[in-house]
Amino acid sequence: MWRLRDLSLRFKIPLRATVLVLITATLVTGSLIAREYDELKQDLIASANSLGRVLATTLVTPIAHDDAWRAYEIITSPFQEHTSDTGPQGAELIMILDPNYRVYVSTRPGEFPMLADPGLISEDYRRVQDAIRVRSDTEPFPLEVAGSDLLHVITPITADGISLGTLVATYSKAGFLPRFLAIAERAAVVSLLVLAILLPGAWYWGSRFATPLVSLAESMGKIGPRIPGDEELRIYESHDEVGQLGSAFRRMVSQLRQKEALEQEVMISERLAAVGRLSAGIAHEINNPLGGMLNAISTFKRHGSADAAVALLEEPGREACGQCDLPHRLQLGGKTLSLLERGLTQIKDTVGALLVEAKADSHPISGQDMEDVRTLVQPDFHRKRISMEWNNGIRDPIALPSTLVRQVLLNLLLNAAQAANPRGAVRCSVYRNSDTLLLTVRNDGTHIPPERMQVLFEPFSSSRADGHGLGLWVTYQITKQLGGDISVASEPGDTRFTVQLPIPPAT
Repeated sequence: MWRLRDLSLRFKIPLRATVLVLITATLVTGSLIAREYDELKQDLIASANSLGRVLATTLVTPIAHDDAWRAYEIITSPFQEHTSDTGPQGAELIMILDPNYRVYVSTRPGEFPMLADPGLISEDYRRVQDAIRVRSDTEPFPLEVAGSDLLHVITPITADGISLGTLVATYSKAGFLPRFLAIAERAAVVSLLVLAILLPGAWYWGSRFATPLVSLAESMGKIGPRIPGDEELRIYESHDEVGQLGSAFRRMVSQLRQKEALEQEVMISERLAAVGRLSAGIAHEINNPLGGMLNAISTFKRHGSADAAVALLEEPGREACGQCDLPHRLQLGGKTLSLLERGLTQIKDTVGALLVEAKADSHPISGQDMEDVRTLVQPDFHRKRISMEWNNGIRDPIALPSTLVRQVLLNLLLNAAQAANPRGAVRCSVYRNSDTLLLTVRNDGTHIPPERMQVLFEPFSSSRADGHGLGLWVTYQITKQLGGDISVASEPGDTRFTVQLPIPPAT
């Protein structure tokens, strides 16, 4: 679901600036309109107070002489003089209340007749009566009743400190609504003009502010498998916080390039070191049998050979001695040939381990092939009195070369036998899981330390004095050649090797 916070900064910052300008303009316009409304009301109250004072002064004599008709003429005179174009806002109703708060005269005698109780006629005027009762001053005061659109201006009528009555002038708030709307319209037009100027500017400066951040984010997004070059980075250059962040990012990219270059150098060095270790191991493994073979040949040359024995038989006068020495020299030649054969076999095995390749004529692996491997390792297990927990789940042939798979399982089992404790246990499981052949070999021997894990599958890295370190390396090479994977997990009392070999689809 799309969310506003996921919007790009190139739009988010200008939008926020625009909203801020709109809110500011609305608040300013609203405050101006509210101020104008308040000023209109205060003008109305001031005008009403002025009118009230004039009328109250004029009404003292008619009320004192109980001249109701004259009083009526005085309060109706503002209605006769007021027009819609001149003068103050006219009152809707002017009423004189006697000291008992009853109607003395009003400009609408049909609605408010003489001696009527206005509080019984209108709830507004009941509130007016209550306000007059609680106030004792002689100054005019306005009264707004909650929920009413009427404004009452109350002016006491007194003579020599004696209250003769109260003048109540009622105004409708809707009366100055046209003027208020005209002011609000002008304020709205001015605000729209101001917004027309400010909004493009706010969008422009918001975009300018977002550009460095957007450029920095785009440059950061380019960092992945490849470190971008300086020409691909668009970094805002300045001394403010954004510029400092861009400079720090550029330094980080430069350090990443240096790190990448250093890793390449280290990788090359490690490869060269691995080649050196491999070469040294090969030289060692081949040089030992070659040295023994050369020593055997040298000994045979010094102490006799088959050709020398034949020469002794043919030389006159030495027949008896030659015949006497012939068996010994023939026996020496047989030992020499045996030494040469074992040395050449060892060299062949070492080279064969380094040249791992699948045999085209290997038949698909079957359950019987797994049982053959079990039979081959039984003597090693009996010799160390190691128990084997065997679980062979292969029933039907699987389209994997049996020679290589057997070699992998054989190497893992022999290694497990070497690593297991005397009278210990080894567990082996072989089963098919969907399109994968899984081989799992576990032993209870000493666990493999972490530093040993790093070189576990390298050639000539055996931890045993009598091992050449090619078994696991060959296993790793065969597994990778078959497109599989080998993993190892080791903790005290439990070391587990797991091989996963993908089974090719049937053709």
